[in-house]
Amino acid sequence: MQCLGAEYLMFIMGYSVIAGATGRLLFGYDSFGNVCGKRNSPVEGAPLSGQDMTLKKHVFFMNSCNPEVKGLRLGTIALCVSSCPEEQLNTLEEVQLFANTSGSFLCVYSLNSFNYTQSPETDSLCPRLPVPPSKSFPLFNRCIPQTPECYSLFAPVLTNDGDTLHRILSGIMSGRDTILGLCILALALSLAMMFAFRFITILLVHIFISLVILGLLFVCGVLWWLYYDYTNDLSIELDTERENMKCVLGFAIVSTVVTAVLLILIFVFRKRIKLTVELLQVANKAISSSPFLLLQPVWTFAILIFFWVLWVAVLLSLGTAGSAHAIEGGQVEYRPLSGIRYMWWYHLIGLIWTSEFILACQQMTMAGTVVTCYFNRNKNDPPDHPILSSLSIVLCYHQGTVVKGSFLITVVRIPRMIFTYVYDALKEKHNAWLRCTSRCCYCCFWCLDEYVRHLNQNAYTATAINGTDFCTSGKDALKILTKNSRHFISVNSFGDFIIFLGKVLVVCFTVFGGLMAFNYNRVLQVWAIPLLLVAFFAYVVAHSFLSVFETVLDALFLCFAIDLETNDGSSEKPYFMDQEFLSFVNRSSFFQQGRAAGELLTKE
Repeated sequence: MQCLGAEYLMFIMGYSVIAGATGRLLFGYDSFGNVCGKRNSPVEGAPLSGQDMTLKKHVFFMNSCNPEVKGLRLGTIALCVSSCPEEQLNTLEEVQLFANTSGSFLCVYSLNSFNYTQSPETDSLCPRLPVPPSKSFPLFNRCIPQTPECYSLFAPVLTNDGDTLHRILSGIMSGRDTILGLCILALALSLAMMFAFRFITILLVHIFISLVILGLLFVCGVLWWLYYDYTNDLSIELDTERENMKCVLGFAIVSTVVTAVLLILIFVFRKRIKLTVELLQVANKAISSSPFLLLQPVWTFAILIFFWVLWVAVLLSLGTAGSAHAIEGGQVEYRPLSGIRYMWWYHLIGLIWTSEFILACQQMTMAGTVVTCYFNRNKNDPPDHPILSSLSIVLCYHQGTVVKGSFLITVVRIPRMIFTYVYDALKEKHNAWLRCTSRCCYCCFWCLDEYVRHLNQNAYTATAINGTDFCTSGKDALKILTKNSRHFISVNSFGDFIIFLGKVLVVCFTVFGGLMAFNYNRVLQVWAIPLLLVAFFAYVVAHSFLSVFETVLDALFLCFAIDLETNDGSSEKPYFMDQEFLSFVNRSSFFQQGRAAGELLTKE
């Protein structure tokens, strides 16, 4: 299965390189089959094709202020030009002067620049007046109109989507500096949070929980205040402001519900803070034996970025794999090759599977490192290079286990994506029952996904301990954890909850900064999507760094359970855990017994 999937992905990659034409998308092309900035071959039936566009590297759209879409292509004529007109051209004389001074001809190639003001065909062969000022879009070399009126009409047609992609494009481009600053803030907060967990104390946890509570309440208060400010602002007339007001209301409701749930959970778990701190200190001691564990998210993230860039490049090549056909007016249309859509779907599955495979390699490497350090009898003499040793074992002996685990996640995630698509497709239809059913199915598969992820993590740890295959390791881990769950699973769960609160704290402060920054430009942009993008990035970064502690805790818990199964603490079978961990286990068991006794007395 692993070899077959890899071979087919390599086939798609090779096919996209041979049949694709990514240059058309990156460099742009005109309506007559010429790629800008390149020497082109002629297309049969298109007399204006096959031109040398080496010096004409920009794509100019003749009717950018009122573009139309015909089928899957722009109705307006696109031309390759030397430079974009950076000033508005109001007359044909100005268009002619611009062509003579810059060498950039804005009319169809068949019309000579000397005839711009004399030919009776200028209405169909030259751009509609006035020609708006435009600048070349970075990387893609398209002349994008700079006036707000033309840009708002041109952007959704260029992206071939009148709603979603237009909001994403306009919001991100208008607030790109703010988004970049907030992403850097999220990265700094994540590093600070990881450092705090590295040297955690009871006082620090109390301060940390207080900051989480204040952050949640503060973000909720700011959102409701912004909504009140919008509703009482009599000057709201633009669509962007109305859209912002709706988004603020949605954010306020969601944040209020999340805040209420988290406050209830904090109140329920408040008595377990001391044991949780001790558990995190035990995890930090395990990390101290291999401090480079904290850097594992960095190289994993770098590998993921490389794969995602490669995946996008292959996708673009597949999207441009087509043959040129001449249509009416001497223009050229590119038609996709037959069967190419099936490759797109397989390519999407490959994205999910390979991404999960890379993440699974990190999880199993970290689990193997923890196992190596835990089952070392001489705690004063830790093993040499445990991370490299664990990684080499994964790559040489346990790739099948990682492939099966990542494939299981992929199988569970695909139905989630299908139900999400169905739910979005039914939004516009008045069928509440179908929408509710699809949403419930999505939630069920989300719960199954979380359970499978936890099962995979324990299976990887069991594989690192026993060297068994994925299915056997998963079954053994589930049996052992079920048998020993009474010891300190609740404390371990609260440890995971504290780590989750760390991620929430990073998101809260980042979102607060985004609210303050985007609110200053409420008239100029719809900032809902940029804010969601920043919040998502903040959570992903925080999860990447803090998930190290989660993985170490889960691996330690399974190692402890197996240690109890195979040893009894006698001189013949001593525990592998050190005295500090053993004393923590005893206090945890005492805590569980005391709580059970209290519940029994309450019932009586």
